[in-house]
Amino acid sequence: MLIKKTLLSLLVVLVFNISSPVFVNAQVQVITSVGDSQLLRSLESLRDVDYETWQVIAYQQPPNKEDIVLRIVGFPGTLRLDHPLPLKVHAGLKNWELEDITLSNPQLANDSRAAAAEFLLAPLLADLRNNKPLRMQLPGAFNDLPIPPYLVKEWRSLSETDFVK
Repeated sequence: MLIKKTLLSLLVVLVFNISSPVFVNAQVQVITSVGDSQLLRSLESLRDVDYETWQVIAYQQPPNKEDIVLRIVGFPGTLRLDHPLPLKVHAGLKNWELEDITLSNPQLANDSRAAAAEFLLAPLLADLRNNKPLRMQLPGAFNDLPIPPYLVKEWRSLSETDFVK
């Protein structure tokens, strides 16, 4: 009887370990910018509901450490983003429109590929109280880009810590 209980307990633990979801770790990276200053960024590749892949990067914009910028990059040559276009963000009953600041970045403003856009993310992060999933919409690019909670957590950690060294 004791052997049966032990085997049953081991089987339950084994099934739980196999069926439990995989935990995703943060992908925050240290990068070196001009002048050897270092800052951290969050970089992730995501797919929208039409299965198009987008690179989503959040980083602190020096010298103002309170400004968190969200850069969205599509595959060059397949689309051209017009500017300025606000990024619409939805989370449950809450909605935000993030300001397009792409043209204030000389590198992006002069890039003929026009496959990237930047937005001020700080107002959204200041309004969030938890790591809830988000849905993003950028006219002319994607209608629904899901942002998972682990990525929202990374973004919030960027705004809560002084990463610029």
